[in-house]
Amino acid sequence: MPSPPSEKPLGLSRKTFAIFGACVLIAAAGIIWAVRPQAPPPSLIGGPFRLENAEGKTVTDADFRGKPFLVYFGYTHCPDICPTTLAQISDVFKRLPDKPIKAVFITVDPERDTSELMADYVSSFDPRIVGLSGTPEEIAAVEKAYRVYARKAPTKDGDYGMDHSSVIYLMDAKGAFVEAFNLERTPDEAAAELKSYF
Repeated sequence: MPSPPSEKPLGLSRKTFAIFGACVLIAAAGIIWAVRPQAPPPSLIGGPFRLENAEGKTVTDADFRGKPFLVYFGYTHCPDICPTTLAQISDVFKRLPDKPIKAVFITVDPERDTSELMADYVSSFDPRIVGLSGTPEEIAAVEKAYRVYARKAPTKDGDYGMDHSSVIYLMDAKGAFVEAFNLERTPDEAAAELKSYF
């Protein structure tokens, strides 16, 4: 009776199998890395600035770090949006009497808004709102950093207003942008969110 045919080796050594197995593991790891959630890229909003406060003293973004803060751009001749927004921020801050949060109000109209005028203007609102001004070049730099749109809009009487974006920037304790802060809710709800960052 003929003996059964013996199995022929495939011609692959153990070393080849080991290399093949390693390649499979590396490929699997690559697939897992590719599909895992990726961290968002660093924010392109915000950055260093050097401006002037009411006393003409230079202040920088570093002076507001260590706790969350808000940044809002506007101007003192604004007829409605700017004062309304600052009043809304004041209403939110009243719900946080023990929190050292600040709001930075930066002019988009440095030709008219001196640091003293800005200080006088914000004195009508919560004292934690700080008015800042600067040279046209300094203001242009901070507008660029915060992606702010602002331009002169001539009026019929020969004067001008300022068309500008109206975003409230919430920055964290490290000065990094968190989100566009939403005031289209109750002051209590807005205050509760700010409180969560302390």
